[in-house]
Amino acid sequence: MTSATEPPPRPINTFRIHDPGPQEMAINDEGAHATEQRGLNGNAMDWSKSHLPDISRLQIADKTPLATTVTVPEDIVNAASSDPAMERLRVYAQSLPYSVEPNSRMQELLDFILMRIVQCVKAKDFDPGFMQWDSMLSYWFMLKYPMPKEKRAGLVKLYFEVATLPGMPAGVINVAVEGITVFTRSKKKLTIKDLRMPWKPIYELLSNELFLPRRKFELNQIPDYMGRLADSLRRFFHPATVNEMLETFLPLINGSSVNSILSSEYYLLSFLPQTHPQSYLSMLFRMWKTMNSYTYDGRMLEFLGELAEIHVDPTASDPQVIKDLPDDAKSEGEGRPNWMQEDLKHEGPWRGLFKDVGIYTDDEWQFIMCKCLAVMEIPLNDAGSLTTGPSVDKQASFEVKKRLPSFNWRISSLAKLIVYSMATDSLPVPPSGISTPFTPGTMTPVPEQNNLGDYLSSPLGKKSKSRIQTYLAGSKALDSLAHMIASCESFFHPTNSGAWTSDLTAFIKYVVYEFNKRWYEEQKPTCKTPFNKRLTREMKRELVKCLRTVCLLAMFSSDGTTVGNVQSCLKSMTIMEPDLILHPILERAIPALEALVETQRTMAVIQALGSVALGLVSRDIYYPGAKHLVPLLQLLIPGIDVNDPNKTLVTTHFLVEISQYIKFGDLTSVEGRSAADDVQMTFPESPLDSSKPPVLFIDMPDNTDEDAHLSRQEEDALLRESTASFADWITSFVRRVILLLENLPEEGADGAPRTGASEMQVVDAVTAACSQICVHLSEPLFDLVLNMVYDYASTTVRSNAVRAVHQLVECLANANCEKTLAKFVPFCLRNIEIELDHGASSIRTTSMADPIPSDTTLHWNLAILRGVMSNDGTKILKYKEDLMKLFGVLRNKTFSKPGYLRSGKLLTNVLLTLTHTYPMDNRFVNPDEWHSDGFKSSHHLSWGKLYSPGDVKIDWHVPADEEISFAMDIFREIVEPTLHRLEDLLKIEPASRDSVWRNDFCRYLTFVRDAFGGIPTFVKDEVDMKALHESVKYADYYHEIPEMIGHITPLKSCFILDDPSDSRHVYLTGLRVRFGTFLNMASVSLRQQGDVNTIDAVHLLLDAMRTFALIYGDSLDSYSAQSKLYGTEITYARQYAEQEVWPRAVLVRRARRYHAARLRWNSIERLQGEQENTIIDEIVQWSMWNYITVREIAQTILTGLTQAYDGVRRRAVSKLIENIKPGNDVNTVKGALWTLNINEFGRHATVVSQYRVPYLQSLFACQPHPQPSIQDRVAALLENFLGCISEPSSIVYSVESPTLDDSAAHLETLLPPSLADIDIIQRCAEQRVIRIEAVEKCFKDTVDVTLEIADASSTHWRYALVALRLLRAHIRRDEPLPPPFIKYFMDRTCDSHPSMRYYAYRAVMKSLRYIKMRTFFKSPLDTALCKSNNPLRVQVKVSPEEQKIDDYLAQFRTKIDFEAKNDELLLQDKAMPGWLVWPEVVDRFRLPDPEKSDYKPWEPLSEAALASIRESVNNEEFWKDLAGHFSEENHATVITQDNVSCVKSIFQILEDEPFEYLKPTLEGLLKDVDHNKQRAAAELLGGLVGGMKHWPTKAQGRVWEWLLPFLDKLLGSSVKSDTLTVWTSFLSYVFYRRDPRRIQPLVDHITENFRTYDFESQSPFSATVVAAFTQSMYEELGWRAAPWMDDIMARYWLELDCKHDEIRNYIADALEFSGKVMWRPKPSIASPEVFVRECRTAAPEFDIMDGRGTYHSTRVAEIVRNFKIWRDERLPGVRVLQSKYDRAGIIICKWLFTSMHDVQASSNFDYILPLMPELLRFSELNDNDELARRATNLLVRMCGVIPPKELINPLIDAFFVAIKSSPSWRLRLRALPLLQIFYFRLAALISESKVLEIVEMICWCLDDENIEVREMAATTLSGILRLSPRHSIITLKNRFVRLLDQTALPDKSSPGYAVALRKLHAAILGVCAIIESYPYSVEKWMPSLLADVLAEHTYDPVPISTTVRKCAQNFKKTHQDTWHEDSTKFDEEQLSSLSTLLTGSSYYA
Repeated sequence: MTSATEPPPRPINTFRIHDPGPQEMAINDEGAHATEQRGLNGNAMDWSKSHLPDISRLQIADKTPLATTVTVPEDIVNAASSDPAMERLRVYAQSLPYSVEPNSRMQELLDFILMRIVQCVKAKDFDPGFMQWDSMLSYWFMLKYPMPKEKRAGLVKLYFEVATLPGMPAGVINVAVEGITVFTRSKKKLTIKDLRMPWKPIYELLSNELFLPRRKFELNQIPDYMGRLADSLRRFFHPATVNEMLETFLPLINGSSVNSILSSEYYLLSFLPQTHPQSYLSMLFRMWKTMNSYTYDGRMLEFLGELAEIHVDPTASDPQVIKDLPDDAKSEGEGRPNWMQEDLKHEGPWRGLFKDVGIYTDDEWQFIMCKCLAVMEIPLNDAGSLTTGPSVDKQASFEVKKRLPSFNWRISSLAKLIVYSMATDSLPVPPSGISTPFTPGTMTPVPEQNNLGDYLSSPLGKKSKSRIQTYLAGSKALDSLAHMIASCESFFHPTNSGAWTSDLTAFIKYVVYEFNKRWYEEQKPTCKTPFNKRLTREMKRELVKCLRTVCLLAMFSSDGTTVGNVQSCLKSMTIMEPDLILHPILERAIPALEALVETQRTMAVIQALGSVALGLVSRDIYYPGAKHLVPLLQLLIPGIDVNDPNKTLVTTHFLVEISQYIKFGDLTSVEGRSAADDVQMTFPESPLDSSKPPVLFIDMPDNTDEDAHLSRQEEDALLRESTASFADWITSFVRRVILLLENLPEEGADGAPRTGASEMQVVDAVTAACSQICVHLSEPLFDLVLNMVYDYASTTVRSNAVRAVHQLVECLANANCEKTLAKFVPFCLRNIEIELDHGASSIRTTSMADPIPSDTTLHWNLAILRGVMSNDGTKILKYKEDLMKLFGVLRNKTFSKPGYLRSGKLLTNVLLTLTHTYPMDNRFVNPDEWHSDGFKSSHHLSWGKLYSPGDVKIDWHVPADEEISFAMDIFREIVEPTLHRLEDLLKIEPASRDSVWRNDFCRYLTFVRDAFGGIPTFVKDEVDMKALHESVKYADYYHEIPEMIGHITPLKSCFILDDPSDSRHVYLTGLRVRFGTFLNMASVSLRQQGDVNTIDAVHLLLDAMRTFALIYGDSLDSYSAQSKLYGTEITYARQYAEQEVWPRAVLVRRARRYHAARLRWNSIERLQGEQENTIIDEIVQWSMWNYITVREIAQTILTGLTQAYDGVRRRAVSKLIENIKPGNDVNTVKGALWTLNINEFGRHATVVSQYRVPYLQSLFACQPHPQPSIQDRVAALLENFLGCISEPSSIVYSVESPTLDDSAAHLETLLPPSLADIDIIQRCAEQRVIRIEAVEKCFKDTVDVTLEIADASSTHWRYALVALRLLRAHIRRDEPLPPPFIKYFMDRTCDSHPSMRYYAYRAVMKSLRYIKMRTFFKSPLDTALCKSNNPLRVQVKVSPEEQKIDDYLAQFRTKIDFEAKNDELLLQDKAMPGWLVWPEVVDRFRLPDPEKSDYKPWEPLSEAALASIRESVNNEEFWKDLAGHFSEENHATVITQDNVSCVKSIFQILEDEPFEYLKPTLEGLLKDVDHNKQRAAAELLGGLVGGMKHWPTKAQGRVWEWLLPFLDKLLGSSVKSDTLTVWTSFLSYVFYRRDPRRIQPLVDHITENFRTYDFESQSPFSATVVAAFTQSMYEELGWRAAPWMDDIMARYWLELDCKHDEIRNYIADALEFSGKVMWRPKPSIASPEVFVRECRTAAPEFDIMDGRGTYHSTRVAEIVRNFKIWRDERLPGVRVLQSKYDRAGIIICKWLFTSMHDVQASSNFDYILPLMPELLRFSELNDNDELARRATNLLVRMCGVIPPKELINPLIDAFFVAIKSSPSWRLRLRALPLLQIFYFRLAALISESKVLEIVEMICWCLDDENIEVREMAATTLSGILRLSPRHSIITLKNRFVRLLDQTALPDKSSPGYAVALRKLHAAILGVCAIIESYPYSVEKWMPSLLADVLAEHTYDPVPISTTVRKCAQNFKKTHQDTWHEDSTKFDEEQLSSLSTLLTGSSYYA
């Protein structure tokens, strides 16, 4: 090992690194790790791991001194302890067995890397230069050295400028954004005090790319990248930017457009700084309350949760911060508007944003909780009351739904919001047992004979207004959560599970996670949360009580996700309040484990036990819990069951969870006791029994602990006694494991069970548990286990358990290698020798057939020996001679493939154990403590011990000299002679190579291969600097200077032989060279031989080549594997967020991961010499060989080589391309094609300019191959080719970037000046220019070749289609189009193949669009942003004070004169701003000139292309052909947008030139009534009208003059049912984003027809046509249709009783649409400043958003009056459907139902409220099913929308009026469940007094004459009582009991019998409702109510008896799972009565 004091070498180039790509490297600043791609550590290489041991499991128990003394560099040791980063580095450095580099040296390396990044940016070498050095930076982060804050900030600024530079390639943006995410991930390393960032560049790029124009189809990931960037940088946006952000975003909101609402909300919630929300939070709530959208809710809840978390610290929102922070991050165009904010001023010290509930008011909190319940999407039996928000989101466009970055999962956001709003903000609920006082006389009046309803509904206490409101634990948020959980309790039960259950359980999981996180945050001294706002112990305990019941219900679910959530929740709650969780789990687990219950239940309790394991083993978490462990372990023995893999897996998981925290040792033995243990104490006699130990648990009240009466000494005594059973348990466990091994299915040829992976998984799980247990056994117990396993292994040989016995013995070796070796080695050596002498493995084989039975004993002993050789090389030395002899014998005598493969694995194990570096144990305490006498006698005191990283002591195995000598002897005496034999074998002529030769070749090569596979860290590669620099020429990067190809310094990572002058190093290096030479020679020889019999030899040869090339450094103990294991162990061990202490095993894994990271550093892109290059070439050849199995193996190895060596792709791709050309063997072609289909090679061939053209030519040359498989693969490769091609553009290099240059210069000032080198920048820039020129040439050549292929008559249409798509992909916005290009596209528009036409249309659109844009580009920046400078566009300043919305909208109805020039008239096509507030300026368009074109001439460079277009389209035949294709018969019922847009593009560019050539064809189509001809006419006409928008106005007028005569027929008489949708889609197209004044003739025609048409005419279809066209117009105009809506509604309102159903549907749609577009927010001035201020200052009841329905209020009032008249006029019988009452009713129901599914749904309650009585009447109609159904659906669906708070009580009162006043019992029957649904959905918003009124009303219904109403009232009452105040329940109970006591049932003949029976039934129903309101608990009063009250009425007359028995059965059903607990609440007499009630028997079981 090298010394830590040696002078640090210069940080220069010794190892080359390339960009690993986004899949390989995920940079993590805190724990960076590289996730490998396919190959070395990926799934594709799993086939080759079978012969290698799992190095990650190497661990040894015995203490071995380190080989050297480790010295930590001084600058790490002496770093300031206040620096967390240096402290972390110090811990890492001290955890390794070797010295690491000083921090100063690594900082030099960091400076070098950063300087290279700066130089790349200055030279604009983004790809590959910038990406290359970014990957090197990510590798540097793996080493955990700290980055100085100022450099981190400088990097963020530089990466930001790279990411936001217009025109930057998407791959570079992704790398830059990912880098920023990493640099800013830690909130402690960078704060806003260190860094401020601009926001506008992100927004501009995001908004520019989000919404696509109709003619743009090329998607990119810019919105996603910018969204991630905003998310990472939002905390660095200066708080002073809030006003400008609001000025930017608020004008974008338009309530008539879902796209506008959702995109604007995203901008607001993604950009607004969260530190100072006081100015805009009220505004967000006011907008939210009026918006109905699921996505809107999700984003708001996420945002509010983040706010709640941030603002528990009051300093976060201090206004003084805004003044103190430097405002130094303004981008171009950013301003700082100074708004009046007098209302926000405060006096005195800042105390935060705290309000009623956290930072929210009571009203806001109630609304939040209502939304919480809504987004849970819990379905009721109503089939429709779920939130309608998802329906609204469906209206959004593709861009909003798919391209806008998604929000975080709503469930976690809800949990965070609730937890961080908890505080002591009210009076707590009185302690249990103290009832709320009430006056019996007032609450429970005396019943009278004639007014039972009044008695039952008498007031429940609402008059006692003086009663003080109390909340659970004094927290309103916690109380709200408890109510929410109580309301959803039944949905946790497995019998009521569904999709919602996983969400509900995830919610409670996140609640406790967030609670624990906050709890431990507040325990830290640095916590800034005020003490009066912190969580309290009472809150913690009440939270656990609140969630415990539902967890215990859901833990038995059959859904894996639900169970996982519950387990996590139970684990967290065990940390919080173990006494409340552990005992209920044990009470459920013991019966399930003792009795024969269903498997699912047993597995559930075992999983639950695993969740609460910490409560059983951790003395810090729950001291009394440990005494229950041993009895549980005994009960779990049957869980190891080969016939039940799932049960075995959960059992072993529990055992692993338990055993990592304890020592298995008997503390009752004499040597284990200390004097202190002899203290006399009194405790119950231990009930433990080794056969079946009973565990007694007593149900205790929630506020006590059953173990509280035992002292710690008594607890320890009980635990000590229980440990006496460890020996019995471990004996039973081992026997069970052995039984499992014996019953495994037979192993296959590869050693795996034949039946599948489940048995392998079981064996792996069991041996993992054995390994963990064995490591933690005491010496006596280990000896016991060792003897048991030895007895089994030495007396048994089973062919089905060879693999398993190896793993079992390895577990013992992990725990105590020395004893295991002594026990097994002599036995195994003797048996192996005997077996070999008697002919075992003597039959020569080279394939993996089933093992020969006579060889089983040999395989058994080899497996055991391999297992014991897995650890501690120093202990193996004792058997050196025996092993050397054994290896020689095995090499010479194992002839069968299983024999020599197992022998090779043994050799690998021995060498790895001797030469590798690994931790020696992973016990739960440090080695010194484990071996101490005190620990042996009192280890129970340390159970569950956790360590901080700095306290862990790790003993590593570092090879000693004797071990190195032993390894060298193996190579000299075994490997080298074997290699010599191989060389001799190769000299034999191929013709003489028989089966004996092949067998010798395979078994000798196996030994040599496995020997080299066992020394990955033995010999360090020697770096030849000259060869290194030479290798740059052959790198995978082209046209790059050597300095920009990443080189790094090799680091210390415990390579044993690292001195090239060491004779051992020289010897092994030479032997490796010799091995490589042999492999190359053998490869050539076998390839030339080409015999099918050599396949087995080839397989082995390829594996040997893989070992030679890839097994090095971390190749086996890989960094990615260690990172995954570490992540998994961290997840399992985590008790709470930001945990600082961990189980020791986790920290040992952490150290091992760091060691692997250093190995990984030294393994990255090793330098390959001639041998490696030759091997690479050979593997390329094998990847194209004749046999598919060989090709697959070679292709996998080749993929791995690309990760280890640079230049592999360059060497391979040219050969692969050459071999797919015509004339090659078919198998060779297949191999080359399949290899190119691997992403590493196919992408390289596509994107590298040198290969693209020949690759493309070779693929197109595959057309003649007849094999379908080849054609399918070529098709896939061509698709991949197209996927890798992006639009060519080098514009980014022309864009001026001063801010990027400034950022680079700033970062450079932070680096040593000596690293600066102008020459490098210049040469890099020169190479970049050359590279761009090569790319441009490649582009031209690709286009030429593709065009030639596409035009060739011999090209098959499939290939021609690819060529067309490829040509379209090469259309670029920065270069003009060559004329042949556009001519080809125009020709293809009339191709006979529809797919060719489809892509041709899109190519024409793209080409012409770019011509238009290039004409008006003014700078490279415009080109990069595709920013067109339209000559007619003008920007108009808006004065919000003067601009009135109605006046603004009215202008869209004015008419324009196409003949006159009017410069003052300004048009607006995209009229979105102004609905809420006005921006400063808006875009408008001037009217075009009447005579001359404002656009022509187009760019001069495109004149030739335009001439080619003119040649095509100025021809009647072209339009005739095109129309023929448009009118081909298909199934389209609407116009095809691509067809229309293609025509539009032509007319937009050429204006009216082609019009005369189109006219004849179009006129013919317009006259033809055929459906397809009409569709073609609509498409051509749509393109014409759409394209003439900016023509000279006179030219437009001529077109309108020609078209007008056709309109009457076109949009009238010629429209048929099959063409109606065609013409409505035509209108939708031409009205889309179009100022209606541009198409005034069309508007006039439609509106005049609508105004004059008689809708009562006999032709319903003609009326439908008029209505449909009118609807198409106003829907596309959106809110600009407002000037017409009054007229439309006035016309429609007259037709409410129209006889045509279709027209009535259109009326309903118009009512809904008009309400939306006439919605007008009402700030006093429509400016952002005034709106935001008034949202803060206006009274809460002021409806600034105009969320109340007002537009239709007059009409609703009118129709309410009319319904009373029309109801009396209803026609009888079948004519009822013709009644005005029914027709109008259907319209109203459809309108309101549709409106409930729109964004302004809450406004409809103003219309529903006056209509409620009528709607309820509709719902009970029995002669009009449609009206009844629509009314019922509306009433149910309205419950899913949150109404304005002011309307909640009136709506409830409307239910009351309907129930009380209606004479119809059916109406009451319908109204009661609706009332319950309404209450459930809106419980958070309903006041307590109103709840009591609801209960009183339902109680009144219990006296209804109709039994169905009474029973429904009882059902409703039970649901509502669950959330009612407790005092009201007690009152009701007393009331019902008194009624029962005072009501006697007379004889049936008595006149009062019916009345008395109804009274009794009402009282019984009330009692049953109270009992059923607590379905999963037993309240104190419940036993007497069941046994003493209900039981007395068991045999009463029907319906009383049936109600009683039904209630009893429901009670039994809901309490059967917890009856062992609930039964203790009943005395013996009550149990007997309950038994009689249930069964009729007096015996209760």
